[in-house]
Amino acid sequence: MIDPLQRLVAQLENDPSLFEPNQLPRRLDALDRIDTFFPDTSQPAFGAESIEADLYRRARAICARLEAVNHELYEAIRGDIQRGLGSDTLRCWLHPSAEKEEVVTPADSIGYDYLDELISGVFQFEEPIVGHARREPEMVPYQPTPARHIFHLIELTALTVSDVLIDLGSGLGHVPLLVSICTQSRAIGIEVEANYVQRAQQCAQALNLKNVSFLNGDAREADLSSGTVFYLYTPFTDSILRSVLDRLRREATTRRIQICTYGPCTPVVAKEPWLGGAEAPEPNQIALFTSREMSTAT
Repeated sequence: MIDPLQRLVAQLENDPSLFEPNQLPRRLDALDRIDTFFPDTSQPAFGAESIEADLYRRARAICARLEAVNHELYEAIRGDIQRGLGSDTLRCWLHPSAEKEEVVTPADSIGYDYLDELISGVFQFEEPIVGHARREPEMVPYQPTPARHIFHLIELTALTVSDVLIDLGSGLGHVPLLVSICTQSRAIGIEVEANYVQRAQQCAQALNLKNVSFLNGDAREADLSSGTVFYLYTPFTDSILRSVLDRLRREATTRRIQICTYGPCTPVVAKEPWLGGAEAPEPNQIALFTSREMSTAT
């Protein structure tokens, strides 16, 4: 272990470019590489004067410096968002330089990447206490939509000031929060877990976001009448999904709506005859569907 760690520590100590603000992906990669040697937070049982102990102290010193730069970056972005300048600030991270691309997850991957670390650092959610909501077997455990897919959703839908996006099963609110930062549309999150709703509301208030709100409720019963765009990251399956799709179909008799999906629910939604969309949508990509013209008697 010593030789690879020595090379890594020496490489990081002699690379001042890592501490430039725009090198976030490389800093995150460096932190991950160090963690592979020291996966536990507690100091390993090395002799105080051993080579291992010296390497551990140097590695942790590097981690502290990298994390401090990241914290400063997150705080700067939070300040921009609070002043209403967050859209341009966040969008500049969507097109990494050649140096950053070395550690960026491929665009067709399902996994998370540096953008999710960036958003997590900016939003600073307090850890929610879970387990109070009555969760039915068809309700899927919460998992946030990867940030790069949320930005793709915003691009696909071309949301305007007259739009209202409703996220059905919004969790901690990543989608409504980013929509409210990056567009002029309203965004509403509907979530059955009250503690998630509370954390999302706290984040919106801390970032001074005025066009986003979060409601604690069941998508089968919530008021959907204001929505023009609806988002589902497979928050539920089977009969619950069927019930919500039937509700959305009724909403579509009164106005044109769009439905964005991500995950296993996409093929199910694609089969709805009252929706039109791209052929053969992929579950690991954002899919966009638009309601067809329907009579109120449908």
